[in-house]
Amino acid sequence: MSKFKKKKGSETPGINTSSLPDIVFMLLFFFMVATKMRDKEMKVRTQLPTATEVEKLEKKSRLHYIFIGPPLDPTKGTAPRIQLDDAFANVNQIQEYITLQNSKKAESEIPFMTTSLKADRVVKMGIIQDIKQELREVNALKLSYTASKEIRED
Repeated sequence: MSKFKKKKGSETPGINTSSLPDIVFMLLFFFMVATKMRDKEMKVRTQLPTATEVEKLEKKSRLHYIFIGPPLDPTKGTAPRIQLDDAFANVNQIQEYITLQNSKKAESEIPFMTTSLKADRVVKMGIIQDIKQELREVNALKLSYTASKEIRED
């Protein structure tokens, strides 16, 4: 009878990592393609009016956005509509929206919250006045009008 002997000097071979960069880049490309960058889907057109004196707001986390403009979908009509988050809304739903958004914020941040109106340049001031009246009812008095900077050619 013969005896089987184990080799004492042999170990398991190391893991081959030559394909690891390929896998990392495939994952990177996948997430770059699959990631959605916008947090809101636009349902209204907002071609912003131009302004000469434009200030950039510092803290975007302290903003509530209200979009106003004609719907992008022609089956929804041509009259300007209000968009809150990802849905169309009526003027009387603004108070509920602001209250809901404020409830998600810290109590110390609520006095610094600003409502930003992104209105299309064809929107009449009547709708904007109605929105401002609803904002006064919930004591959302800080208001910002979003505009694009006018480029002057001197």
